[in-house]
Formats: sequence, structure tokens, C-alpha cells
Amino acid sequence: MNLGELLTGAEPRGDGFALSVPETWHQGRTGYGGFSAALALAAAQRTGGDLPPLRSAQVAFVGPLYGGIEARARVLRRGKNATWMAAELLREGEVGLTAAFVFMGPVESSLHLNDCGPPAALVPFDEARPLVPNTHTPAFIRHYFEARFALPKPAQPEPEICWWVRPREHASLDPTLAVLLCADAVPPGVLPLMRPGIAVSSMTWQVNMLTPRPATRDGWWLLRSVGTYAEAGCSSQQMQLWNAAGEPILSAMQSVALFG
Repeated sequence: MNLGELLTGAEPRGDGFALSVPETWHQGRTGYGGFSAALALAAAQRTGGDLPPLRSAQVAFVGPLYGGIEARARVLRRGKNATWMAAELLREGEVGLTAAFVFMGPVESSLHLNDCGPPAALVPFDEARPLVPNTHTPAFIRHYFEARFALPKPAQPEPEICWWVRPREHASLDPTLAVLLCADAVPPGVLPLMRPGIAVSSMTWQVNMLTPRPATRDGWWLLRSVGTYAEAGCSSQQMQLWNAAGEPILSAMQSVALFG
């Protein structure tokens, strides 16, 4: 079941909902991070009522989420123009994910700064080479996404991965949910420097939405992950997402555990 079908069939709860995570949404032994974060956002959207656009999220991947889970959300503060919300995903009563969301409407500003352009060597999505799944490709990519390589293959491995991605259900999915769902779809940026088969696990994720109304063409988003530091089993990476026209949509930073 795709994300939209799962949310439609979820069991309503007073402050959220409950559902079962299919194995096809797994990354390793837990639900894929972008999927889990999107569930938390959906709980916040349902609980928060008439919310302004999402502008920022802080996500902690605390423990494995599989099988039956519950999503809960609550309003922390509702100001004149911004609303802060907290959300949790639980499995068997244990917290597997926590998230803090900030929803804020646009305001007038004299400052205009945009230093978030896409890579210079970008291959347009209609010319990009498709990703062919193999034994190392996560189940969620095989079942729910299309992916294409957005940059030429470098002569030597670099701590960078850049893909065009889109959910197969893109036509019916809320655009903000689609962005969060896609924004963690590429492997860690340092993966090209690592031996095959080494386990990795996202720990925290800071996301900033750069536009209040994300939109793209044909469902395609450009996602780039660049590893900037790795030591003692921890990696720090910068992540960016653009729409098909090259307009910046999201900027993020993630901490990833490397088990090898």
C-alpha cells in the first residue's frame, strides 16, 4: 500500500491514528525515515486543524518502527502567525520517532537571499539514467519510487549522491507530504566511500522548508546528499531538494550512524 492508501485506511485515534507498516516500506528492520517522518507530519496535520504551511521540522529516529504503530501529535503553542507541534510514533508503547514541527504563514520581508542553486553538472530528469534495483536496493525504493542518476559518474568515488526521485503515487499525494517522503530517499552521502553491505542508520534530521507551497512538474524532485564529516561511526551530511525547474524547496542536515 502506498502512503496515501495507508493514511486513508488508518484507524483514527483521539490525537492521531494507528496503522501497520508493511515490510515494503522498510529500510533494514525499520520503516524508511522519510516515510516515518511523513506519518508524523500527517498526524500533526490532522490534529492541528487549520495550520499554516510547514516551514521547519526536527526529527529524531529513536528506535525501530515496524508492524503495528501509533502516531500521536499535540499543539505546543499557537501564536499569531506560527504554530509549534510535537509528534511521536510508537510501537508497542515504546517511542520510535519524535518530531517537532513549525507551521508559519509568509510575512513581508525586505531580505531576499537565494544561494541554493542545483549542481552545475546536472542531468535533466528526462535525460537521466534510471536506477536499476539490485540486492542492496531498499524495498521502499523498489516498490514506491522512481529514481534516476542526476549527475555524471565521477572518475573517483566522492561523498555525494544526487538523484531525481518521485513517488509512484505523486498525482494524489499532498505536496508537503511528498517532499518529506522523498527528501530522505537517497543513501547517505558517504556511501560511495564505504564497503558494500555496511549497515547505516539515520539518527537525527533537521529540515527547513524553503517555500510555503512546494510544487514540481511530473512529480520529480532533485535530491542531493553530501557527506561533510565521518569519524568514530558518525557521519554528518548536508541535504538539499529542488523541484524540476531547479527552484530550492528544502534544505536539511542529518546525522547518520555507520556500523563499519
